[in-house]
Amino acid sequence: MAIHHLKHSQFDAFIPENDTIIFSFWASWSAPCAQFSDVFERLSQNFTDITFCKINIEEEEELAELFQVRSIPTILFMREGIVVFSHAGVIAEKALDEGIRDLQQLDMTQVHQDLLRMQNA
Repeated sequence: MAIHHLKHSQFDAFIPENDTIIFSFWASWSAPCAQFSDVFERLSQNFTDITFCKINIEEEEELAELFQVRSIPTILFMREGIVVFSHAGVIAEKALDEGIRDLQQLDMTQVHQDLLRMQNA
């Protein structure tokens, strides 16, 4: 599946249209981001039921701020509009692959219940 280069202006419409999204926040001047880009692209081809998005923090400062990105690369997993995982720094391909498989198996009913419980606490 193609990788989306998400823009702030597309964000509000994009999120409800995609159940499972993996974001990669990056910058062109970052060597670790360049290194990780190949891994991200390979995995996007293996998981065609997941939407993969790259967000350039220099061009999309509002999105980087929204997700409190403080270092790059930062990977963020979202299901049903809820951020369920975030990792700053390069992550090994095998670890990311396993994380994506865990994301697919996540019990979202439990996640929603836990989130509601935390909001009411």
